[in-house]
Amino acid sequence: MSRGFPRISRRRALQSAAAGFVAFGLLLWWLLPLGEEPPSGTIRFSTGARAGVYEKYGEMLSDEFAKDMPDLKVRLKGSGGSQANVRRVATGEADFTIAAADAVETYKLAQGVGADRLRGVARLYDDYVQLVVPRDSSIRSVAQLKGKRVAIGRPDSGVRLIADRVLKAANINAETDITPFSDGIDSGPGRLKRHEIDAFFWSSGLPTVGLKALSTTFALRFVPLDADLVAKLHDQGGASRYYRATNMPASAYPSVQKGATVATIAVSNLLMTRTDMDPRLTEWLTRTVLKSRDHIGSYVHSAQLVDVRTAIYTEPLTLHDGARRYYRSVKP
Repeated sequence: MSRGFPRISRRRALQSAAAGFVAFGLLLWWLLPLGEEPPSGTIRFSTGARAGVYEKYGEMLSDEFAKDMPDLKVRLKGSGGSQANVRRVATGEADFTIAAADAVETYKLAQGVGADRLRGVARLYDDYVQLVVPRDSSIRSVAQLKGKRVAIGRPDSGVRLIADRVLKAANINAETDITPFSDGIDSGPGRLKRHEIDAFFWSSGLPTVGLKALSTTFALRFVPLDADLVAKLHDQGGASRYYRATNMPASAYPSVQKGATVATIAVSNLLMTRTDMDPRLTEWLTRTVLKSRDHIGSYVHSAQLVDVRTAIYTEPLTLHDGARRYYRSVKP
């Protein structure tokens, strides 16, 4: 028996080493395709407005792409928001972008140039509509915006799309019943603080840097957008079907919400590209987006919600072949 013991120990040691090697191999396979040279070249990535989530997320994704694909150059291009982003990718001005599903559907329904070439890469996270007013404001509902000065987002933004629809659902004409301002998160907070407007709409992942900064120097409040309003939105048809009733969690802006949730509207965000993008490049990029979730999520909270189990649902866009190849490779 004493002679057999060392052989058993060696066998177990070899089995443990083999198991460790397999685990290490699987880890490498998850991170980077084995034996494959990373893609190179240049891509253009359209982000969003200054102080918004799109901008910060795009910057951090660019850093992660550089780690996994060091010979790939990423050119970031700021934009007014979702509508501009969809148009840029469809027309070839950009190669990848993030945009809200309602903006994508609106462009498709309008049969915009290149709409049939748009493809999905990943469903990322939800945007939450945030209607912001001074804390001491008398405005308690969307209906009470009538006659007020309201920032409704840039003309090419996703904010403008949803603000117009929310106002319409409340029987408010955005051109005649309010004094509209074309401000986004880069300029809206400053106008509110200077009392140049009475309210502003914003739609983004939570929290938004621009709003967090405003809340440290200005007493603000969120106006609730209830389920009845969402039902009226759905009655408008078309892209409005992508809106859903939800609650903004109390943890989004603790100093503002004081432990209370806020009824609001959510719409999903999509990472998207075109049919002509190289499938191998798109597969690598999709892999990087998923594996960098936790790291980016420590800086951009919305990124924590990216999940391989839901990322494949990019409606109203069909998955790009490269993205589909990645999801198949990690399917249990």
